[in-house]
Parts: sequence; C-alpha cells; structure tokens
Amino acid sequence: MTTNSSKDSELQITKDGSHTLYSNRFEQHYHNPNGAVAESKHNFFEANGLYDALKQKKEITILEVGFGTGLNLLLLLDALADVKSRPAINYYSIEAYPIDACTAESFNFHEHVNHPKLAEKLSHIFGPLHKGINSFELLAGFDAHIFNGFFRDFSPDENLQADFIFHDAFSPDVNSELWTADTFEKLKSFSDTDCILTTYSAASKAKGAMAAAGWHLAKTRGALGKREMTLASLNPDKLAGFERVNEERLARRYEEGDF
Repeated sequence: MTTNSSKDSELQITKDGSHTLYSNRFEQHYHNPNGAVAESKHNFFEANGLYDALKQKKEITILEVGFGTGLNLLLLLDALADVKSRPAINYYSIEAYPIDACTAESFNFHEHVNHPKLAEKLSHIFGPLHKGINSFELLAGFDAHIFNGFFRDFSPDENLQADFIFHDAFSPDVNSELWTADTFEKLKSFSDTDCILTTYSAASKAKGAMAAAGWHLAKTRGALGKREMTLASLNPDKLAGFERVNEERLARRYEEGDF
C-alpha cells in the first residue's frame, strides 16, 4: 500500500503495519514488504545474538552498511531503554543516498517500539547530514557516526573494530558493488576477531564473495517466510550451533566466476 511518494522513493506500509520505502533508484524495497520492523528485529538483533549481548557486554561497536530509514538504529535505542545496566555503544553506519528529513518524519516507527519518543532522535539525524562523517550523542554513552557517502570512501579516523556488522545494502542484483570480495575484505579490516556479520541475503554469489575474503559462513532461517539468511565471522567458533556452509567451495566458484 503506497501512502506517500517523492522523486527518489515511495512510502509504503508493510504487512506488520510498519513503514518502508520503495527505492525508485534501485527498484527495490528498503525492507521486507511482509514486515519492516519484524524483519529488522530478526536479522540484526535475534539471529546474531545482539539482544543478549546488550545485557552482557560493557561496550559494543556496530557497523552498518546501509543506514536507509534508520530503523535498525531506532530499534537499538529502543532495546537499550529496557536494559538495566546498558553498555556503551559506538554505532557506525554508511549511506550513499540519505533520505530527506521530511520523509523521515513520515515514518510510523514510533508506533512499533516500546519507547515512542526515541523516534524523535532518529528524525533529527536526517536534516543536518553533510558529506562525510556526522556524529551524534543520542544517549549518554551512545555515539552514532553516520557516513554520508560511498562505502569505498569510508575511512574512519578511529581504529574501528566492530563486534557486529549489519550488512543491509540493496541486493547484489542492483547494488553489486557492496557484495564483492573487496568489500568483505575491507569489512574485515573494521572487525574484531569475534565479530558477527549478518545479512538477509542468501545468494550464492554473495556468500562466495564473503568466503573469498576469508569469512567463515553459516546459514539460518530468514525472516518472514524467507528460507535462509547468512551469518559470517572471522572466528568459526562464533558460528557454533548454526548450519555451516562449504566456504572453500564457494570461494573457488566465486574466483572462477561460476555464478
């Protein structure tokens, strides 16, 4: 159901009642049409164990490829509000085509979180975004750094060592630059050894690119009827309990162009 539109995107309602955008540039939805909030919670908070980590760790660094609507950031703020002794958060996100503040203010995400007022923090981010890094202190101990630009140009001054990576770019079919071995090699340089990378994609070519870059891989149930999604780590022990895949075979096929 379309509720609003602009030149670059159209605001739509997904089946769980939460908003998403349809990108006219990439001809894809920003989220699963079956449920934007439900998909984000499953892919980036449940499957990778982040909800548990928020209750156990003293500090967490997250790197997101594809800030999009900012929904993942809002869900993180909302989850932290229910944690008694919350960890310090360093949140980095990359977005080449930020949406405008007017569109962001149209989202109904506040209706789908436990702490609706936190959505105001999200809407304040989109207006002042300039090229390069934009830093915000959203809560005490919660620093967000939004990079307005292409991933290939992302080079933070800090020694970024992510504990979790949200790989939430548009699909390999329409945004292939963010699904190459070079991209996943660069992500390695921003990752802690125990980092867990999650993505909605289960495409063989995407998994092959990860494997060729040296990531260990596993698969698990996808969100909202999607059969599979992918988890990756530099430490294979972090994938215990998940169904592993044959990284050597995938890497070889990727390098031979067999996709």
